[in-house]
Amino acid sequence: MANFYSALLTIVTIVAGLIWLYDAKVNKPKRLEKIADEERRLQQQLDEEARQRVAPQGGIAEFAQSVFPILFVILILRSFFYEPFRIPSASMMPTLLEGDFILVEKFSYGVRDPLWRTEFIESGRPERGDIAVFKYPPQPNLDFIKRIVGLPGDRIIYRNKTLYIQPACDTTIQTECPKLEVVARNISDSDAVYFNGARPLQVAEEQLGNVSHQILLDPTVGGREAFYFKQSGTARDEWIVPEGAYFAMGDNRDNSEDSRYWGFVPEDNLVGKAVFIWMSFEMDRPSSSWLPQWVPTGIRWQRLGGVE
Repeated sequence: MANFYSALLTIVTIVAGLIWLYDAKVNKPKRLEKIADEERRLQQQLDEEARQRVAPQGGIAEFAQSVFPILFVILILRSFFYEPFRIPSASMMPTLLEGDFILVEKFSYGVRDPLWRTEFIESGRPERGDIAVFKYPPQPNLDFIKRIVGLPGDRIIYRNKTLYIQPACDTTIQTECPKLEVVARNISDSDAVYFNGARPLQVAEEQLGNVSHQILLDPTVGGREAFYFKQSGTARDEWIVPEGAYFAMGDNRDNSEDSRYWGFVPEDNLVGKAVFIWMSFEMDRPSSSWLPQWVPTGIRWQRLGGVE
């Protein structure tokens, strides 16, 4: 479960903190009183070792006191600042590869509590072209990562593997609404070669808002409009993004389960923005290997750095 570790970390931190607090407020004064009585009896001040023998701190309380500060710092950093994620699939190739480990900036899209994810500080919203982590709408206990293509109010068309966007129009402040435009895309001369199974994929450069990035297209895959999410009042390959929601797509366009198939990403499902690759493992171990498939075969040092 995507929220399991957040909930577990929060509960363990709270329990450790309560044990430490109880020990400090209830047990510690009793220990100090016992030590004072022993010092009066002996008429001398005891050193630390002797104090521990006279009134030792319980093992559980000592452990809680030592780990609580560490757990608290980790909880704050993970809940409100940065959280590590592992890329589990090929849906964001070539931008993100399976085996990449990324940092997600949690405060980019609002500061939320780690358990119920209620936003209590508004700190920003996704921009077109952002790579966002969010709770998968059909199954919110899973985390998904895709690129934000459509903003609230946008009209999105994906037809013949070509993306069209008509930005939202506020008639109260705009005298002329933007027109539907094709998203600029050019087949790239990249030296990198990507495959879907044994099939080579085309690499294309796409300009999405202010973000220039690469996408992959599979020439052997035809239209999949029959499987698209059907929004009432629109064509099968057309969507109007509702207020408070976003339209997300994978960069590996013919190998991505995204908004085209299950609909929109509610604002409340947003987790954060992918900003940095801090580790990248090669995971191309052959099935004949005696080692488990999850054991890396190498490190892709050249991939470490910022995410676009």
